[in-house]
Amino acid sequence: MSSNRIKQQSPDKAIAFLQSIGYPAQYLESIHHAIMAHSFSANITPETVEAKIVQDADRLDALGAVGVARCILVSASLGRQLYSLDDPFCEERVPDDHAYTLDHFYTKLLGLPSTMQTSAAKREGEKRVVFMKMFIEQLNHEI
Repeated sequence: MSSNRIKQQSPDKAIAFLQSIGYPAQYLESIHHAIMAHSFSANITPETVEAKIVQDADRLDALGAVGVARCILVSASLGRQLYSLDDPFCEERVPDDHAYTLDHFYTKLLGLPSTMQTSAAKREGEKRVVFMKMFIEQLNHEI
């Protein structure tokens, strides 16, 4: 099953579960929307405060120490190299995050704070990016 299909089914399954336990119906539409809008790749603008918070939380999970670990874990499971031996920090090439783990920092992760919906998430995201840049700097010293 494709990840897009799973993403479309997840909100429906959540709503079905909530209905099965008698969750108040007046909240179901906004919950469905929040689940749909949280995904970066779905590119859906969050319309409610709840959806904005869920989207920000999902993006914050991709940043900082947990974000670095998550990125490396996912990339390793996909068989990607950690970095390009010729140009690890994309100084003279276009980042390719389908080939190199570190490139995902440049193509997406370092820019996530600018996509945050709330000021609190922007501030936290910027703090976490500082850590990620320190990680990149340390990696540069080690390789």
